[in-house]
Amino acid sequence: MGHTEFLYAQYLNHPVICTDTRAISEGCLFFALKGDNFDANTFAVEALAAGAFLAIVDDPKFAGVENMLLVPDVLIMLQDLARHHRQQLNIPVIGLTGSNGKTTTKELINAVLSEKYKTYATKGNLNNHIGVPLTLLAIGHDIEIAVVEMGANHQLEIELLCSIAQPTHGLITNVGMAHLDGFGGFEGVKKGKAELYTYLKQHEGFAFINRDNQHLLEMAAAAGLNKIVYYGTGTENTVSGTLIQSDPFLELSWSAGKEKTQTITQLTGSYNFENMLAAVCIGYFFGLNTVEIQSGIAGYNPKNNRSQLSKTERNTVICDFYNANPSSMLAAIDNLNAISGNHKVAILGDMFELGPESTVQHQLIVNHAADRASGKLIFIGKHFKAVEEPDKGLFFDNPAEAGAYLKDNPIDQSLILLKGSRGMALEKLLPLL
Repeated sequence: MGHTEFLYAQYLNHPVICTDTRAISEGCLFFALKGDNFDANTFAVEALAAGAFLAIVDDPKFAGVENMLLVPDVLIMLQDLARHHRQQLNIPVIGLTGSNGKTTTKELINAVLSEKYKTYATKGNLNNHIGVPLTLLAIGHDIEIAVVEMGANHQLEIELLCSIAQPTHGLITNVGMAHLDGFGGFEGVKKGKAELYTYLKQHEGFAFINRDNQHLLEMAAAAGLNKIVYYGTGTENTVSGTLIQSDPFLELSWSAGKEKTQTITQLTGSYNFENMLAAVCIGYFFGLNTVEIQSGIAGYNPKNNRSQLSKTERNTVICDFYNANPSSMLAAIDNLNAISGNHKVAILGDMFELGPESTVQHQLIVNHAADRASGKLIFIGKHFKAVEEPDKGLFFDNPAEAGAYLKDNPIDQSLILLKGSRGMALEKLLPLL
């Protein structure tokens, strides 16, 4: 019996996976992963003492040690175990990627499908080479449909994740100016995301595609996709829709089959219109009726700092500080401009992983905000500071400096956009707003 088969037998009796000794649960399987600055092999003994049933390790010094399984590479073992588990699941798996809107779209799809099926969707942001295996290994045999988010910052990553998740259906939300450094520019982004289409073509899977997005149509044609379900604004699509209003919450009308419906949502940001249509399309494809789809879309209330409208004691804040790239930043600025409000403030933090494009893209955002946004502009981070133009707004090196300013110059009775890359930790400013 190979390592994978042996470990799978253990997993069936102990189906909880842990990778952090601070979160050990009784009887779990502990995978001693390595990172740039740590080696969890050094915590394997501690994990067993804390209640783990088995520690999977790749340090030869543990050879023959009781309750330790020595493998050549712990990460590959985790991926192989997840792949093996996936092969035992005879259910639709919807693979989802894209430059913007992945997590919100995943949550919307899950909200809709949950109206009819027992579903499982990626928790939080577990969407990389470690997160996708952990997601799959959390799927029980009672689940009827899974939604697996796949993130990537370089080529061949989606290909790897597809080999593990083995999606039967797939969706690329869009392609934009994200992770340009790792992908090698915008064309590299398109090539990397299209690996999902290539996998679906090779395995006769279905793709859900926004017909309004020319990039996606080109990528689908290049991959030779023929099992396509279209959504968009045109009536020729399986699901078509129109954005009625977005101030501050989105209201849309949509048609699926012969029925036309209007839905008021709890989401802000017109850029979420296409994400909602995708969820409607997938719900319709999987046999949900209009009432079920309507209930799923209208009932979704974001709680993850993505397009989340929050009321503080003094202001209304659009919390969108989970991530940022040029395309999502431009959309967020335009959304702030579209929402009614007498006093508006845009607090924007640096965008990461843009490589040689960084200076140009940060300058573009400053110019766009100065041209389009009404009200006060605050830019935070070394990348924005590098393109500082005092007549276009206030510029600070870091959130701490901006926080000191906000303490001395409090903002009241305003609509505030708070957006930046995850690493900027702009949530630290929320208590000051």
